[in-house]
Amino acid sequence: MPTRKISFVPGEYYHIYNRGNSKQTIFFDKKDYEKFTKYLYLCNAQINFDFRDDIVEPKIDTYEFDRGKSLVSIGAWALMPNHFHLYVTIPRTPGVREIVTDKENAVSKFVRKLSTSYVKYINKKYNRTGGLFEGPFKAVHVNKDNQAKYLFSYIHLNPVKLTQPKWKENGIKNTKRTLDFLKNYKWSSYVDYKGEKRPQGKIITPNDFPIDFKNTKDFDREILDWLKYEKED
Repeated sequence: MPTRKISFVPGEYYHIYNRGNSKQTIFFDKKDYEKFTKYLYLCNAQINFDFRDDIVEPKIDTYEFDRGKSLVSIGAWALMPNHFHLYVTIPRTPGVREIVTDKENAVSKFVRKLSTSYVKYINKKYNRTGGLFEGPFKAVHVNKDNQAKYLFSYIHLNPVKLTQPKWKENGIKNTKRTLDFLKNYKWSSYVDYKGEKRPQGKIITPNDFPIDFKNTKDFDREILDWLKYEKED
């Protein structure tokens, strides 16, 4: 297995993503999106869990499960039919300088747990075998302020391609309709930043990221700026 060219350093930020083999679909219906979203919360923990024993049998809500200390902080996420995007960081421990380079650092452990749990679910549900994703997850180190700002909007605007595949090239034809679509698209953290109160909001920890939104209007302004920027560019 090839060695990663980047190290996952506490306090730094990363764009994590992966897609299905040969760009194949990884989310086949609403239940699949819901399951992956639940795993985003459950797998982000130091402890291991068994979905049936810990969630189903006790009849508790997924997002009420006491997962303890999380492995990473998630600032933004979005699910697409054949891939997913995550914006993550490893929380820094005050007074400790730590660089983890082994394959089981916090980021790798989290994504491994996430991917393994979801593939097991898909294989059992659809009576299939083998891998689902296109190899190991991809990671990009976010080390510039403008890069971090762009990535936040990029992830949240990704679903626009579902209704306007060439919006970056041709621009947005109807801004209001586009924003309404994003607000009603459940499979991203966009709605959480819009102020909607939902259990899935526990997936993200915005305070661990360089995101300065005093209210939803600031968030709306940031998204609109990037929509217009892409159109003008």
